[in-house]
Amino acid sequence: MNLRSYLFLTGLAGAVVALDQWTKFLVRSRLGLGQVWEPFPAWGDLLRIVHWNNTGAAFGMFPSAGMVFTVIAIIVAAAILYYYPRIPSGQRALRLALALQLGGAVGNLIDRVARGTVTDFIAVGPLPVFNVADTSITVGVAILVLSMWVEERRGEPQEARVQAEGPGPAAWDAEREVE
Repeated sequence: MNLRSYLFLTGLAGAVVALDQWTKFLVRSRLGLGQVWEPFPAWGDLLRIVHWNNTGAAFGMFPSAGMVFTVIAIIVAAAILYYYPRIPSGQRALRLALALQLGGAVGNLIDRVARGTVTDFIAVGPLPVFNVADTSITVGVAILVLSMWVEERRGEPQEARVQAEGPGPAAWDAEREVE
């Protein structure tokens, strides 16, 4: 792995961690636990800032498994650091996805180790309350899944694609010429 790609991984992951920790600090220092702030009152319950503590996974799932998620975050971070140098330089989406996931995992890991809980604060409509790290992990997973799907589609032989999707316009023109 060259220095430039390593700098991308640590730079983006570090930026996610910094933004995550800064926003959590702001919420903890300005709102009491359970206190709500509506930055746009006209939007009602669509977007709120709520100081919330989460002992479980992202979006409040599995609330009593905090230690399990601490261990999982350490394993995920180690796996990303191990696997990242082995990714071909042309797979930028995969590199982006892993950097976002690493930043999110470390951001929430810092809370778990330092506080025993993760500070969540973004409340959107009826969704569970989440934070910047949760968002980074979710976006990273979405990019990973989408890039894997695109790569899989790219690697399919043309015949398999035609069987799955049916013949395209070029095939229709060829059929007309034969008739």
